[in-house]
Amino acid sequence: MQDSNRFRWLAGVSLGALLGLGLLGLSVLPLAAAETSASTPVVEHAIEVTLDPNAGTLSATDYLSLPPDAPATLFVQLHRALEPEIIAGDAQLEPVARRGHLRQYRLETDPEPGGAREIRLRYQGRIRHDLDAVREGMGRERQQSLGTISPEGVFLSGHSGWYPRVLGTLETLSLRVSLPAGWLAVSQGEGPSIERDDERVRVGWRETAPQDGLYLIAAPFTLYREPTEVAEAQAFLRRADEALAARYLEATATYLARYSQLIGDYPYAKFALVENFWETGYGMPSFTLLGPRVLRLPFILHSSYPHEILHNWWGNGVYVDHAQGNWSEGLTAYLADHLNQALAGKGSDYRRDQLKAYADHVRDHQDQPLSAFHGRHGAASQAIGYGKALMLFHMLRIQLGEQTFVRSLQRFYRDNRFSEASWDAIQVAFEAESGADLDAFFEAWTTRPGAPRLALAAVTVEPLEDGRWRLSGRLEQTQAAEPFPLPVPIALLDETGAASELRVTMDAREARFSTMLDARPARIAVDPRFDSFRTLAEGEATPTLSTLFGAERGLILVPSEAPPALRAAYRQLAEAWQRGQAGWSVALDSEHEALPSDRAIWLLGWSNRWLPTLAAIGAEQRTFALDPARRRFRLLDTDYAEQTPVLSTRRGPQALGWIGADSAEAVIGLARKLPHYGKYGYLRFEGSAPTNVGKGQWPAGESNLTRWLSEARPPLAYPSRPSLLDATPGHPAASSAAPSNP
Repeated sequence: MQDSNRFRWLAGVSLGALLGLGLLGLSVLPLAAAETSASTPVVEHAIEVTLDPNAGTLSATDYLSLPPDAPATLFVQLHRALEPEIIAGDAQLEPVARRGHLRQYRLETDPEPGGAREIRLRYQGRIRHDLDAVREGMGRERQQSLGTISPEGVFLSGHSGWYPRVLGTLETLSLRVSLPAGWLAVSQGEGPSIERDDERVRVGWRETAPQDGLYLIAAPFTLYREPTEVAEAQAFLRRADEALAARYLEATATYLARYSQLIGDYPYAKFALVENFWETGYGMPSFTLLGPRVLRLPFILHSSYPHEILHNWWGNGVYVDHAQGNWSEGLTAYLADHLNQALAGKGSDYRRDQLKAYADHVRDHQDQPLSAFHGRHGAASQAIGYGKALMLFHMLRIQLGEQTFVRSLQRFYRDNRFSEASWDAIQVAFEAESGADLDAFFEAWTTRPGAPRLALAAVTVEPLEDGRWRLSGRLEQTQAAEPFPLPVPIALLDETGAASELRVTMDAREARFSTMLDARPARIAVDPRFDSFRTLAEGEATPTLSTLFGAERGLILVPSEAPPALRAAYRQLAEAWQRGQAGWSVALDSEHEALPSDRAIWLLGWSNRWLPTLAAIGAEQRTFALDPARRRFRLLDTDYAEQTPVLSTRRGPQALGWIGADSAEAVIGLARKLPHYGKYGYLRFEGSAPTNVGKGQWPAGESNLTRWLSEARPPLAYPSRPSLLDATPGHPAASSAAPSNP
């Protein structure tokens, strides 16, 4: 997740107008109605700061160099606890407003013709904000801080107000930090230079490229560093661990090389893994701030970690024009998370999960166009700003081809590096490289909410005199909203087992297609690899935990016959999940004479009164079987014992879920873990932690987007596609085998 907030020039705008727009002090707000950042002035900051973690204070001097074309009146923001004074330069600083933890000042200067203006400003004070919990849906919350200087560590972002931020500018940085012995400081750019004596450490950083916010992180770190062909790889760990650092340094080198060749030159002198003192996943310019538990999870190295590295191209290398929405999260997810899954042969599964998340979490009143997405604040916004946006880029790739797609990305990066860019700028780059008119595509997919729903109709098979066969049909968009411009791949299979693909571009409510095959068609499947952003058809979307976690209304039933400690743990889980979910309620299973059918339901425990109803559903579907007396269960064709099962299913349209833990300790652990397993239909856990030992999705059935056209049933096959890396000239092979499911 990128943490990037910036204001543009506000020169000529009155203070009253600023307050009326809510811009003063809220750098997380979108930036509307201003010029592109190609004309944004750059302020040079040379900051010397001394940190006292025990007291929570800093004292600093900032030498500001203002550009010659800056207006005489500027606005500056600083933390409200810091007391600033100008100690050099012809300028006056006057407080004008306070909003939240920030105070705004009017900076009056006397421009000197023909040169930048130099101002020296001194300030000191205490910054220590507690962690605040932010709920992001059922059972999910994260912690955040406005900024803190504490014995545990220092976290100061551009929004913390730790330096005098001139609103409406980009910034360069020369930073020198004095810290207690044993501590190190991290910021963006080149460094660190380190000087030590018995009592203090002085750490230096420098960044000459324009930035949209400055960061200062500090703690008792152990530093590991290795040169790479692209930039220096660094790791700052709070607990020394040479083996862990080595794995991250190696991964850093791999992904810096990959993205440099795929997109363009890496824009910074280093990339650093930095360990935070609470659980975070932040992407800052040239470093990432990961929590102590997160960074030690083995899968993070090739999931979240490359995502944060890639943000140095998208978000911290090309900045986001928030007036048109945040495109960087979707593009980063596509080229990091999705690309890694595609290289492993799981690209279509990943795309189906994105469509499923959109269906499970985005209700009509929550839906919004991509142009209105600014950042993740829950599962619904994530499904739009990450999932729908990455599918937009995938559809462009399908429509334009691999090489044109890669060249367009490279052009977009090259033309907008260290400046602000919008969806319009992305469109310009893709049109320039492809020669295509993409106005209707971008207008529909960035300014409209919703998703198309597809239907396959009028499929006919006709033998021809020359021995070939003609296959014809019609694609329809059946949603109530206006049709979307939509590239749709159609997979064809003939009786010999030969696979081919037909691509239909829909620009109206329906599109007819016709093609010739050398052998009789055996099967037709519309978008079987989930290449188009759309509503999943019945049969494509199997029951998953996210169906329950995303439901607006629901009931959690606690087992009344469970032992007291176990019953109390289940109630604790139920109340934690229900908190903040107005449509959900908690009750004992004994409080209902019949199992409600009008809402989603979680059944808790082996002794739950309604477990026989669930078991009957599993027997009918032949997907699972339960034996409460012996605490045994079957998932698909395999029996298990002495494990904790979790599963989801449906009773008609109703979503049902069940947790079969029989220890209070396991229940408490599951309360925290399960909301992060939403894409799975069933899971198995062991122990009191508990530890996940198995997970999967229920098999999908046939949908109304597929047809068998003959008695022959050859094995299903799809034409192979190159990966994006294969389409990048000079890129080293990403894997020894070609992806089978990209």
